[in-house]
Amino acid sequence: MDMSKNKILVADDEKEILEILRLLLTGEGYEVITAQNGQEVLEQADDTIDLYILDVNMPVMTGFVAGAELRKKYDAPIIFLTAYSGESDKVMGFSIGADDYIVKPFSNLELLLRVRALFRRMEGRSRKKVEEDQVEEKNPSEIQFKDLILDLDNQSIRKNGEVIVLTYTEFKILELFITHPKKIYSLENIYQSIWEEEAVGDSTIMVHIKNIRKKIGDNSRNPIYIKTAWGKGYYVD
Repeated sequence: MDMSKNKILVADDEKEILEILRLLLTGEGYEVITAQNGQEVLEQADDTIDLYILDVNMPVMTGFVAGAELRKKYDAPIIFLTAYSGESDKVMGFSIGADDYIVKPFSNLELLLRVRALFRRMEGRSRKKVEEDQVEEKNPSEIQFKDLILDLDNQSIRKNGEVIVLTYTEFKILELFITHPKKIYSLENIYQSIWEEEAVGDSTIMVHIKNIRKKIGDNSRNPIYIKTAWGKGYYVD
């Protein structure tokens, strides 16, 4: 994927931060447009935008509200920026459909690593889809695990006939587990497999796991799908 074609919408009500992010990302070769509140985000949103970076606490319309509205029409990745590191805030962001969550203050390098990782994952997703189309007869587009059916084409789950919509990141984590049953993945293993970077957040994966469990109806105390190997990581069997 040619980075010069990647278009990013960055939204933050603090003009200095917005300008820093604009300069940082344009310096990396991305096309950047900006907004100062959630309403401006929705007004500028369209199919040409490849990534949204949204501050959570913005006037007029918050980043969370804007993100929820974006998810109704677009599937481009969303990164939330916030001054709050509480788990409830992260769960809220991921439940809306966020692909990543960065707590302020953050380094320029951290943000660039997250952005690069997201685009690399999306490029890999597109390449994999082309390869799958070429060998469609040999590689089925659905995988069954217990009463769950993973639809690889639509990035969704069916359970007892009901469609469960996961975010791209949630789906890739669950797909990783199901295609490697009994293998225990540490938080570091999962992060490297999905983000293809060294882990830069200590609770990101745990929040994703919690959100996946909630969506598929898995009880963390007595799980039937995603199991915990205490002190080691997560696995399915």
